[in-house]
Amino acid sequence: MYNDKKVGVIGLGKYLPENRLTNKDLEKIVDTTDEWIRARTGIKERRIAGDGEATSDMAVSAAKKALEDARLKPKDIDLIIVATITPDMFFPSTACVVQNKLGVDHVPALDISVACSGFIYGIAIAEQFIKSGRYKHVLLIAAEKMSSVTDWKDRATCVLMGDGAGAAVLGEVKDGGILSVYLGADGSKGELLKMPAGGSKLPASVSTVEGRLHFLKMQGNELFRHAVKIMAEAALKATEPLGLKGDDISLVIPHQANVRILNAVAKRMGIDPAKKVYLNIDKYGNMSAASSAVALAEAVEEGRVKKGDIILLDAFGAGLTWGAIVIKW
Repeated sequence: MYNDKKVGVIGLGKYLPENRLTNKDLEKIVDTTDEWIRARTGIKERRIAGDGEATSDMAVSAAKKALEDARLKPKDIDLIIVATITPDMFFPSTACVVQNKLGVDHVPALDISVACSGFIYGIAIAEQFIKSGRYKHVLLIAAEKMSSVTDWKDRATCVLMGDGAGAAVLGEVKDGGILSVYLGADGSKGELLKMPAGGSKLPASVSTVEGRLHFLKMQGNELFRHAVKIMAEAALKATEPLGLKGDDISLVIPHQANVRILNAVAKRMGIDPAKKVYLNIDKYGNMSAASSAVALAEAVEEGRVKKGDIILLDAFGAGLTWGAIVIKW
């Protein structure tokens, strides 16, 4: 039966470009300081994709590692989902590009555009396809080349973003797996974080390029306020139906947006961030959808997640969108 199946993560992979952009490097580009960036964001450095390195290239590298971890071949995959807001191009989808690069013929492939919440939404979508019996193995990739939409003259945003990719293979598991999913969105606040031009509303033109409208624009203070409130609420919406409290959660793996946001969310949940919140924002900055995927892969790799642990993934992004997922490992 549909509800009898348990779905979980059976393989993980990540890819980070070799190029490191430190806060000291940024001091030479914009009017900022290492101390200012670390105090307000927790970021020390971020990775930047190389010349000619596209989102699909990073996605494929992470996907291959996830497949190897799951002990599967590309031919074993039934569906490919790519979560990204920095696709190689508007169309075809980056997922189709990835499908071709992996050499998987005729497997359905699709992109989802949910910004920083993309990995959470992707897990929720994959779970439904597997539970229904439609597909056995789903390859979910969250990949972002945020440097391609970053305005390096805007010191409020250019210090935040990084590039990278994380991937997960989802399938049926005997024990544990996904216990709870909560998703949400509020399109009325979409103006808080957006890339104004390049779509059908403002197609590329001389004026949009000169106006630097093909870069992300953010109302930081307002976004901060909503992020803290909504991420805390999403965590509760995902855990309360299971009767879980803060003490029951082994590890919280949040979207790596800003260390001040993450500490505030942990406080609202009654969780000690030093013990139960996984952070890697200092090394990679904000990689949008890829942040949660890479953080999960690293947490498992470092032994922070063990069999039987209950973990909470929690994310918030442009849209506005948000989501939280409880998984028993």
